[in-house]
Amino acid sequence: MEHVARFFFGVSGNVIALFLFLSPVVTFWRIIRKRSTEDFSGVPYNMTLLNCLLSAWYGLPFVSPNNILVTTINGTGSVIEAIYVVIFLIFAERKTKLRMLGLLGIVTTIFTGVVLVSLLALHGQGRKVFCGLAATIFSICMYASPLSIMRLVIKTKSVEFMPFLLSLSVFLCGTSWFIYGLLGRDPFIAIPNGCGSFLGLMQLILYAIYRNHKGAPAAAAGKGDAAADEVEDSKKAAAALEMADAKTNKVADTVANDSKPADDDKVASQV
Repeated sequence: MEHVARFFFGVSGNVIALFLFLSPVVTFWRIIRKRSTEDFSGVPYNMTLLNCLLSAWYGLPFVSPNNILVTTINGTGSVIEAIYVVIFLIFAERKTKLRMLGLLGIVTTIFTGVVLVSLLALHGQGRKVFCGLAATIFSICMYASPLSIMRLVIKTKSVEFMPFLLSLSVFLCGTSWFIYGLLGRDPFIAIPNGCGSFLGLMQLILYAIYRNHKGAPAAAAGKGDAAADEVEDSKKAAAALEMADAKTNKVADTVANDSKPADDDKVASQV
């Protein structure tokens, strides 16, 4: 019965993980349409790519027996995430592109190092433990990578750059694989996915808090206040100008009145 339940959660984990990998499609369609990565971060996709590569390697029969379901979905995820990374590199600004290229180089180097060490230096249980530790560490890093986006959500009080489907998929996927790891008594699967389930739940809570919050009206209100201040300043300037004109006219009238009697006397004397 335990094996059947483990198989069930493994299959459900495959299905949910596929939705997780495909959930950023809307985001990347937006990037392609606008030809800009805007404020989206490429770090989660690089970290997910590394996690998929290491997890797919860990699930292979000669590394970790009875975990082929781990390999099937993570092998698929590796291809999907690689496509996302390429698209991000194409449309990112120069500075971001260089940073992402550096990160991609680190991802490739780490995976290559783990593969070479596990094949050439380790065997049996030692190979499983080494690959399992590597997969666990970078699985936690993958699940933790959206923390920067969560910070942006809290700062801007907007969930624009934290897609709901991605957060939901992270929570469901982490929960399914956490149970799968528990049933198989595999800490290298249970621990990182337990962390992922928790962080996915935190994202959903943030989404529930800020989903109806609109930052634009506040900015518009600020602009409206500035416009109102400008109008008020204009009114004051116009009033000051009117007062100056009034004073000028008054002085001119006074001078005219003072000079008029003198002119009359001069005309009378000539007569």
